[in-house]
Amino acid sequence: MGTIRRILFTVLLCLAAAEGFAQYDYLHANRKVIPGGYDFWVYTPEDYFYTQEETPCIIFLHGASLCSSNLNRSRRYGPLDAIVRGRQIPALVVVPQNPGGAWNPKKVNDVLEWTKEHYKMDSTRVYVIGMSLGGYGTMDFAGTYPEKVAAAMALCGGCSLKDQTGLGQLPLWIIHGTADRAVSVRQSQTVVEGLKVKGLDTRLRYDWWKGASHGALARVLYMTKTYEWLFSHSTRDPERNVNTVIDIQQGDLKNAYGDMIRDYADPEVIDD
Repeated sequence: MGTIRRILFTVLLCLAAAEGFAQYDYLHANRKVIPGGYDFWVYTPEDYFYTQEETPCIIFLHGASLCSSNLNRSRRYGPLDAIVRGRQIPALVVVPQNPGGAWNPKKVNDVLEWTKEHYKMDSTRVYVIGMSLGGYGTMDFAGTYPEKVAAAMALCGGCSLKDQTGLGQLPLWIIHGTADRAVSVRQSQTVVEGLKVKGLDTRLRYDWWKGASHGALARVLYMTKTYEWLFSHSTRDPERNVNTVIDIQQGDLKNAYGDMIRDYADPEVIDD
């Protein structure tokens, strides 16, 4: 850590002590910062404020029900809502707002590159997770930019890419409920079958949860193990192996909120 950063760190600690160890995690709205691109939120955890060290990054892509020009809709469920409810996620959490239609991988990448330019990000630990339409967006983005994504998790989605070979180049976990009436489980199964035929399934995990509905999988976004699994991967790993030790089972859904810190203060929202 350089001299200037040490001085900054000391000043911040003194300020925190003066305020009784105040919480310094922020949720920053970014509107119209990318011409023709998505508006998006960036959450910075408390440790980021104190250390300014390179931090992992999670990109969350929401489902069709949250598509809107209103940036606040993307906070209704997912990692940002989990943080408000008490889940501590030690990462930059980037949540684009899709105004409508399929997720555009290039526009998601523009958000990633903007965040990389403006924040201290560990570019070897970038993760993407999404549900429903965001599950499609997750696979489309990861399959287009596999070299940028350390790991991806796609919930009850599918893939729109004609060439899906990129999905075999990174750790990918696909989860879908067999009772999903909004997006058929066949959408995910088709992706898995295609990767298997091409011998591109060595970094792939997949689960078909019997009797699980579309909405049930939203609870995965609130689980500690979801983020532990993502964080266990890095593009520094030359083999890009998928973690099969950390497991999430259908029975875990009922305890998704059990270990949250209920009295943890909400992040400060900066919405200029």
